[in-house]
Amino acid sequence: MKSGKKIIALLLMTFFVIASLTGCGQNAASGTNAPGKTSATQTERTVVDMAGRSVKLPAEIKSIATFGSIGVLNAFVETIGEGSKICNEMSATFTKNDKWKYQYVFAPQLKTSPQFQDASGAILMEKVLQTKPDLCLSMTKAETDQLAAQGQNVLYLSWDKTEDVKKCITLLGDALNKQDVAKDYLSYFDKTVTMAQDLTKNLKEEDKKKVVYGNITTYSQPHLIAEWWITTAGGISVTNNGRTSQSLTYTMEDLLKWNPDVMILSDAAIKKDVLAYARLSNIPAVKNKQVFSIPCVAHVWGNRTTEQPLTILWTMNKLYPKIMTTEALAKEISYFYSHFFKSNLSDEQIKEIIGS
Repeated sequence: MKSGKKIIALLLMTFFVIASLTGCGQNAASGTNAPGKTSATQTERTVVDMAGRSVKLPAEIKSIATFGSIGVLNAFVETIGEGSKICNEMSATFTKNDKWKYQYVFAPQLKTSPQFQDASGAILMEKVLQTKPDLCLSMTKAETDQLAAQGQNVLYLSWDKTEDVKKCITLLGDALNKQDVAKDYLSYFDKTVTMAQDLTKNLKEEDKKKVVYGNITTYSQPHLIAEWWITTAGGISVTNNGRTSQSLTYTMEDLLKWNPDVMILSDAAIKKDVLAYARLSNIPAVKNKQVFSIPCVAHVWGNRTTEQPLTILWTMNKLYPKIMTTEALAKEISYFYSHFFKSNLSDEQIKEIIGS
């Protein structure tokens, strides 16, 4: 009898131990499930774009599509060091000549990527939906709304004032989890502006060069921001009349009256025509062959671009080569594209960018 009771007791103990272990297993399983749910919620993040829209983004952005102002937007992405994630070729307005060839240096995959807009700028939505980019970027609200209506993760960026570049970079830093890179760029931007101001602060007003920027053959200055970078480089912009509109048109009579010392052209193709135009021959810029073409690297340096710090230094080099030497400028260009764009430009490429 006693041995029978012992056997029953042993069986009961075994049963309770097994039941206890099973319970632990279930608790462990539910314990791993709970963090799993937390992890799932962390696969999405929310950022607020420059239109005040809250946009949910995946934790990791693997592909980025740019629309409209592709040169500006690509430059933003490349400055953050994520040019390899751009998943669409530039539209036909960009690819009709080799002006934008450096885009293929910074993001070689563009050449074999689909175009998301036709020659008129219309979005080729079917291609966008087929590609399924993790993030879309646009600088127009119409494009932003159109993409959002199709379920795309799209951020609206706006650059109206000079300082807006900082807001754009900060937003992209948050969107791409590159906040440290964004802060680094902002620091470089401010340091470069301060350096330029320090280098030119002793220039007498009468020694400052008068500068006109834009398309001289159509008498137009395309971007308000040029008034800022010319002034920051120590020059006097002849078109700086206190306007708030982005572009400005003027007349031949205005140009002759301004009599600029330096002409900076927004399009290199017109340089030969400007130098050959008889009515301009007595303007100091033409007479002294101080006519230069603004570089176009990731984007046109004279327009809105993250490369603006280099625009200032390049302009200083053209206006005051003893203050900003070609050697010093070359080092800054090399550093900028290596440090931010992750591209090591050759000496020949840098020489081409600087121009003559």
